[in-house]
Amino acid sequence: MQAFSAVDGLVVPLDRNDVDTDALIPKQFLKSISKTGLGPYLFDDWRYVDRGVIGQDCSQRPLKPDFVLNQPRYAGSQILLSRDNFGCGSSREHAVWALDAYGFQVIIASSFADIFYANCFKNGLLPVVLDAADIDREIKAVEASPGYRMQIDLASQRITTQSGGVFSFAIDPHRKQCLLEGLDDIALTLQKTAKIRAYEQVRRSQEPWLFANHAPRNSANLAPVQDLSNLLEI
Repeated sequence: MQAFSAVDGLVVPLDRNDVDTDALIPKQFLKSISKTGLGPYLFDDWRYVDRGVIGQDCSQRPLKPDFVLNQPRYAGSQILLSRDNFGCGSSREHAVWALDAYGFQVIIASSFADIFYANCFKNGLLPVVLDAADIDREIKAVEASPGYRMQIDLASQRITTQSGGVFSFAIDPHRKQCLLEGLDDIALTLQKTAKIRAYEQVRRSQEPWLFANHAPRNSANLAPVQDLSNLLEI
Protein backbone atom coordinates (compact mmCIF):
# COMPACT_ATOMS: atom_id res chain seq x y z
CA MET A 1 0.00 0.00 0.00
CA GLN A 2 1.34 3.41 -0.91
CA ALA A 3 2.01 5.79 1.97
CA PHE A 4 -0.20 8.87 2.30
CA SER A 5 1.11 12.15 3.68
CA ALA A 6 -0.53 15.12 1.95
CA VAL A 7 -2.39 16.04 -1.20
CA ASP A 8 -2.95 19.33 -3.04
CA GLY A 9 -5.73 18.43 -5.41
CA LEU A 10 -8.70 19.41 -7.49
CA VAL A 11 -12.07 18.90 -5.79
CA VAL A 12 -15.19 17.40 -7.38
CA PRO A 13 -18.57 17.78 -5.61
CA LEU A 14 -20.98 14.85 -5.54
CA ASP A 15 -23.97 16.59 -4.01
CA ARG A 16 -25.86 13.51 -2.81
CA ASN A 17 -26.68 11.68 0.39
CA ASP A 18 -26.50 7.89 0.69
CA VAL A 19 -24.08 7.18 -2.17
CA ASP A 20 -24.07 3.39 -1.96
CA THR A 21 -21.47 0.87 -3.05
CA ASP A 22 -23.66 -0.46 -5.87
CA ALA A 23 -23.56 3.03 -7.39
CA LEU A 24 -19.81 3.24 -6.82
CA ILE A 25 -19.16 -0.07 -8.60
CA PRO A 26 -22.17 -2.05 -9.92
CA LYS A 27 -22.46 -5.74 -9.17
CA GLN A 28 -21.37 -7.04 -12.59
CA PHE A 29 -17.84 -5.77 -11.92
CA LEU A 30 -17.46 -7.85 -8.78
CA LYS A 31 -16.41 -10.76 -10.98
CA SER A 32 -12.94 -9.24 -10.94
CA ILE A 33 -10.75 -9.93 -7.91
CA SER A 34 -8.07 -7.48 -9.04
CA LYS A 35 -7.52 -4.23 -7.17
CA THR A 36 -6.47 -2.51 -10.39
CA GLY A 37 -8.30 -1.57 -13.56
CA LEU A 38 -11.65 -0.65 -12.02
CA GLY A 39 -11.32 3.12 -12.46
CA PRO A 40 -13.19 3.29 -15.80
CA TYR A 41 -16.18 1.55 -14.18
CA LEU A 42 -16.50 3.86 -11.17
CA PHE A 43 -20.11 5.14 -11.00
CA ASP A 44 -20.74 3.15 -14.19
CA ASP A 45 -24.53 3.49 -14.18
CA TRP A 46 -24.30 7.23 -13.55
CA ARG A 47 -21.48 7.97 -15.99
CA TYR A 48 -22.51 6.01 -19.08
CA VAL A 49 -25.62 5.69 -21.22
CA ASP A 50 -25.14 1.95 -21.80
CA ARG A 51 -24.59 -0.85 -19.31
CA GLY A 52 -20.94 -1.73 -18.76
CA VAL A 53 -19.37 -5.17 -18.42
CA ILE A 54 -16.05 -6.23 -16.93
CA GLY A 55 -13.16 -6.02 -19.37
CA GLN A 56 -14.95 -3.54 -21.62
CA ASP A 57 -13.07 -0.68 -23.29
CA CYS A 58 -14.83 2.41 -21.94
CA SER A 59 -13.08 4.97 -24.15
CA GLN A 60 -15.84 4.98 -26.79
CA ARG A 61 -18.87 4.50 -24.54
CA PRO A 62 -21.55 7.25 -24.65
CA LEU A 63 -21.42 9.50 -21.59
CA LYS A 64 -24.16 11.19 -19.59
CA PRO A 65 -23.09 14.84 -19.87
CA ASP A 66 -24.90 15.99 -16.72
CA PHE A 67 -23.00 13.66 -14.38
CA VAL A 68 -20.34 15.58 -12.50
CA LEU A 69 -17.38 13.31 -13.31
CA ASN A 70 -18.08 13.77 -17.02
CA GLN A 71 -17.68 17.53 -16.85
CA PRO A 72 -14.27 18.69 -18.20
CA ARG A 73 -13.74 21.15 -15.33
CA TYR A 74 -13.43 18.22 -12.90
CA ALA A 75 -11.05 16.06 -14.96
CA GLY A 76 -8.19 14.75 -12.86
CA SER A 77 -9.86 15.38 -9.51
CA GLN A 78 -8.17 13.78 -6.51
CA ILE A 79 -10.62 14.84 -3.81
CA LEU A 80 -14.30 13.80 -3.76
CA LEU A 81 -16.69 15.90 -1.69
CA SER A 82 -20.06 14.41 -0.76
CA ARG A 83 -22.69 14.34 1.98
CA ASP A 84 -24.22 11.92 4.52
CA ASN A 85 -23.79 8.15 4.71
CA PHE A 86 -21.24 7.81 1.91
CA GLY A 87 -20.41 4.20 1.02
CA CYS A 88 -23.57 2.62 2.42
CA GLY A 89 -24.89 -0.66 1.07
CA SER A 90 -22.97 -3.91 0.60
CA SER A 91 -19.47 -4.30 1.99
CA ARG A 92 -17.78 -4.76 -1.41
CA GLU A 93 -14.13 -3.69 -1.20
CA HIS A 94 -14.27 -3.09 -4.96
CA ALA A 95 -15.88 0.28 -4.22
CA VAL A 96 -12.68 1.56 -2.64
CA TRP A 97 -10.54 -0.10 -5.33
CA ALA A 98 -12.52 1.72 -8.03
CA LEU A 99 -12.19 5.11 -6.32
CA ASP A 100 -8.46 4.58 -5.91
CA ALA A 101 -8.00 3.38 -9.50
CA TYR A 102 -9.88 6.43 -10.78
CA GLY A 103 -7.37 8.67 -9.02
CA PHE A 104 -9.11 9.77 -5.84
CA GLN A 105 -6.93 10.01 -2.75
CA VAL A 106 -9.37 11.65 -0.32
CA ILE A 107 -13.12 11.31 0.23
CA ILE A 108 -14.73 14.05 2.34
CA ALA A 109 -18.27 13.56 3.65
CA SER A 110 -20.37 14.40 6.67
CA SER A 111 -20.62 10.69 7.54
CA PHE A 112 -19.57 7.30 6.17
CA ALA A 113 -20.89 3.76 6.34
CA ASP A 114 -18.73 1.86 8.84
CA ILE A 115 -17.45 -0.95 6.60
CA PHE A 116 -16.67 1.37 3.72
CA TYR A 117 -14.84 3.71 6.11
CA ALA A 118 -12.67 0.84 7.38
CA ASN A 119 -12.00 -0.41 3.83
CA CYS A 120 -10.64 3.01 2.88
CA PHE A 121 -7.85 2.78 5.43
CA LYS A 122 -7.02 -0.78 4.41
CA ASN A 123 -6.44 0.40 0.84
CA GLY A 124 -4.65 3.73 1.29
CA LEU A 125 -7.62 6.05 0.77
CA LEU A 126 -8.20 8.82 3.33
CA PRO A 127 -11.84 9.31 4.45
CA VAL A 128 -12.42 12.65 6.18
CA VAL A 129 -15.50 13.57 8.19
CA LEU A 130 -16.52 17.23 8.30
CA ASP A 131 -19.62 18.89 9.74
CA ALA A 132 -22.63 19.00 7.42
CA ALA A 133 -22.63 22.81 7.46
CA ASP A 134 -18.99 22.92 6.37
CA ILE A 135 -19.70 20.39 3.63
CA ASP A 136 -22.58 22.51 2.40
CA ARG A 137 -20.45 25.65 2.20
CA GLU A 138 -17.62 23.85 0.44
CA ILE A 139 -19.89 22.23 -2.16
CA LYS A 140 -21.26 25.67 -3.03
CA ALA A 141 -17.73 27.11 -3.22
CA VAL A 142 -16.53 24.31 -5.51
CA GLU A 143 -19.51 24.66 -7.83
CA ALA A 144 -18.97 28.43 -8.05
CA SER A 145 -15.20 28.29 -8.68
CA PRO A 146 -13.80 26.17 -11.55
CA GLY A 147 -10.45 24.67 -10.61
CA TYR A 148 -11.24 24.74 -6.88
CA ARG A 149 -8.52 23.01 -4.86
CA MET A 150 -7.83 21.83 -1.33
CA GLN A 151 -4.64 21.01 0.53
CA ILE A 152 -5.02 18.11 2.94
CA ASP A 153 -2.22 17.30 5.37
CA LEU A 154 -2.60 14.05 7.26
CA ALA A 155 0.20 14.65 9.77
CA SER A 156 -1.40 17.87 11.06
CA GLN A 157 -4.96 16.62 10.34
CA ARG A 158 -5.75 19.87 8.59
CA ILE A 159 -7.56 20.95 5.42
CA THR A 160 -6.88 24.29 3.77
CA THR A 161 -9.23 25.38 1.01
CA GLN A 162 -8.83 27.70 -1.94
CA SER A 163 -11.36 30.07 -0.39
CA GLY A 164 -9.26 30.40 2.75
CA GLY A 165 -11.12 27.97 4.95
CA VAL A 166 -9.17 25.85 7.42
CA PHE A 167 -10.65 22.68 8.94
CA SER A 168 -9.29 20.15 11.40
CA PHE A 169 -10.43 16.56 11.23
CA ALA A 170 -10.32 13.63 13.63
CA ILE A 171 -8.72 10.29 12.85
CA ASP A 172 -7.85 7.20 14.84
CA PRO A 173 -4.11 7.38 15.71
CA HIS A 174 -3.40 3.80 14.65
CA ARG A 175 -5.12 4.23 11.29
CA LYS A 176 -3.33 7.53 10.79
CA GLN A 177 0.06 5.93 11.39
CA CYS A 178 -0.75 3.06 9.02
CA LEU A 179 -1.60 5.53 6.25
CA LEU A 180 1.51 7.61 6.89
CA GLU A 181 3.70 4.49 6.70
CA GLY A 182 1.74 2.73 3.94
CA LEU A 183 0.93 -0.30 6.09
CA ASP A 184 -1.97 -2.59 5.24
CA ASP A 185 -2.94 -5.60 7.38
CA ILE A 186 -0.35 -7.87 5.74
CA ALA A 187 2.45 -5.34 6.16
CA LEU A 188 1.47 -4.87 9.81
CA THR A 189 1.63 -8.63 10.35
CA LEU A 190 5.03 -8.90 8.68
CA GLN A 191 6.39 -6.35 11.13
CA LYS A 192 5.88 -9.04 13.79
CA THR A 193 7.83 -11.72 11.90
CA ALA A 194 10.35 -12.34 14.68
CA LYS A 195 7.61 -12.76 17.31
CA ILE A 196 5.61 -15.06 15.03
CA ARG A 197 8.64 -17.27 14.45
CA ALA A 198 9.43 -17.38 18.16
CA TYR A 199 5.83 -18.34 18.95
CA GLU A 200 5.85 -21.12 16.35
CA GLN A 201 9.09 -22.53 17.74
CA VAL A 202 7.64 -22.70 21.24
CA ARG A 203 4.44 -24.27 19.93
CA ARG A 204 6.38 -26.89 17.97
CA SER A 205 8.21 -27.93 21.14
CA GLN A 206 5.08 -27.99 23.29
CA GLU A 207 2.64 -29.51 20.76
CA PRO A 208 4.75 -31.37 18.17
CA TRP A 209 1.79 -33.48 17.04
CA LEU A 210 0.24 -30.41 15.41
CA PHE A 211 3.16 -30.20 13.00
CA ALA A 212 3.57 -33.91 12.22
CA ASN A 213 3.20 -35.14 8.66
CA HIS A 214 1.10 -38.10 9.79
CA ALA A 215 -1.95 -38.62 11.93
CA PRO A 216 -1.47 -39.27 15.66
CA ARG A 217 -1.63 -42.92 16.82
CA ASN A 218 -5.19 -44.13 17.42
CA SER A 219 -6.55 -41.31 15.26
CA ALA A 220 -6.98 -43.15 11.98
CA ASN A 221 -10.21 -41.36 11.22
CA LEU A 222 -8.66 -37.90 11.50
CA ALA A 223 -7.12 -36.12 8.53
CA PRO A 224 -3.36 -35.51 9.01
CA VAL A 225 -2.27 -32.04 10.00
CA GLN A 226 0.21 -30.74 7.45
CA ASP A 227 3.12 -28.45 8.18
CA LEU A 228 2.26 -25.31 6.21
CA SER A 229 4.95 -23.06 7.63
CA ASN A 230 6.89 -23.17 4.37
CA LEU A 231 3.96 -21.49 2.65
CA LEU A 232 4.15 -18.43 4.88
CA GLU A 233 6.61 -15.82 3.78
CA ILE A 234 7.61 -14.83 7.28
